Amino acid sequence: MMEQKHRGLRFLFSAAAEIIPEGTPSSGVSARVVELSLRECYMETPMPFGAHTPVLVKIFNLAEYFEAKATVIHVKPGMGVRLAFREVNPHFLATLQKWILAAMHTQKKPETCPP
Repeated sequence: MMEQKHRGLRFLFSAAAEIIPEGTPSSGVSARVVELSLRECYMETPMPFGAHTPVLVKIFNLAEYFEAKATVIHVKPGMGVRLAFREVNPHFLATLQKWILAAMHTQKKPETCPP
């Protein structure tokens, strides 16, 4: 199911992910992407970071991989975070576009009422 907000179309998406705070040698926090758009994603993780935290996000979907610098824009304590992508390499942008196109085709289309 897609949702349209002021930030554009967002699609249900499921993939393993990792969130790493920028500039720290610490290991990342495991997460699961549940919603994706060209500009942002929502991830379920029990250990979210604070709002405005700059992070590196890595998303793993089948044999493909996406990576981008992002910023935490919304936190649901104990549940997850919404990240806005800041810097995306053109190669990874192509991967993201491919995933979104696939999500567009697999999402349930609105049902029409019979005349």
